[in-house]
Amino acid sequence: MTDTQNTNSQAPQRTPLYQSHVDSDGKLVDFSGWELPIHYGSQIEEHEAVRTDAGMFDVSHMVIVDIKGLDAKAWLQKLLANDVDKLKTIGKALYSPMLNEEGGIIDDLIVYLSNSEETEYRIVSNAGTRDKDMAQFEKVAKDFDVTLTERTDLAMLAVQGPNAVEKLAKIKPSWADTLAALKPFVGADLTDIEGKDWFVARTGYTGEDGVEVIMHGDDAPAFFEQLKANGIKPAGLGARDTLRMEAGMNLYGHDMNEDVSPYECNMGWTLALKDERDFVGRKAMVSKRKQSKDDNTAMKQVGLLLTTRGVLREGMSVTINQGTDNEQTGIITSGTFSPSLKNSIAIARVPDSVSAEDNVQVDLRGKGKFVDVRVLKLPFVRNGKQQFDS
Repeated sequence: MTDTQNTNSQAPQRTPLYQSHVDSDGKLVDFSGWELPIHYGSQIEEHEAVRTDAGMFDVSHMVIVDIKGLDAKAWLQKLLANDVDKLKTIGKALYSPMLNEEGGIIDDLIVYLSNSEETEYRIVSNAGTRDKDMAQFEKVAKDFDVTLTERTDLAMLAVQGPNAVEKLAKIKPSWADTLAALKPFVGADLTDIEGKDWFVARTGYTGEDGVEVIMHGDDAPAFFEQLKANGIKPAGLGARDTLRMEAGMNLYGHDMNEDVSPYECNMGWTLALKDERDFVGRKAMVSKRKQSKDDNTAMKQVGLLLTTRGVLREGMSVTINQGTDNEQTGIITSGTFSPSLKNSIAIARVPDSVSAEDNVQVDLRGKGKFVDVRVLKLPFVRNGKQQFDS
């Protein structure tokens, strides 16, 4: 699951954990219209805590919508590019893009199955796309018997890292059996243990093991303090961004948007195309993909590694085989300095034909000073380990 940063002219909203961030010396910034911590003193230390031990992020700004109705499944099958028929057990999660009529990405989201009758589901989507997401939900829902309820009363904490689940089980012994049984992209109701609205899922946005915990907003501050007191380090948006980038995970509004096809941002695997299901955007997306393949304009997503000094940044131009008859260009969609690799990394959109053997360069300062970069298959880092040969 991903979210996007944007500018909001209104005063930012606050999550139920606002005071917890203040009390933990969090440096607060406006993110997607929400006042959230960028760090609590050291972005690098927070990054390392998640890579080597356990950290936690306030993700209560994410949009949670509960879906109920006889047509709930049919509505989701029309709305989403991935197929909710894959959800066979309660709590199972599915990652999917939601496309516009032209095949571009309105948002990426996670949907959970909430009951065995397939009449109740839950969607968790991005804060920065809330208004257009809700508009699309409601537009498609006009033809279906379905009720949508936005759960603004809930909070969500992501507890991530190689020791996150083990530490959480020690902090919450009554959760131990539930956590032990959770497989990746599966959630479990905690109502019988903690009370109404508690839910835990083995999902995250860091490339590490861990869970995301949903609860009523009133319960969030005490849970945050309990985790903090037991060695789970609060982490901010800065560490979340470097972690997701090392893991090769997209950020909406940067690596993907309504003008980008799933094929162009490494999301082709999320498309359920084997049957004839007519989801929004399918025909246009498939047609454009075929056309781009035919005329050699198809684009794809790759990782870039800079082994010399400098930092790769979003918007920088990528040049392939400069000065030859086969010169091509691409663009960096996300870039940063990687705390784990000690080098700068980037996610880039480049022509489909580009390979690791090509001569690829980036203009670091926009003044014609090109530096060599390595083309890599994403991710850079997963489960604390470098994913490419040095």
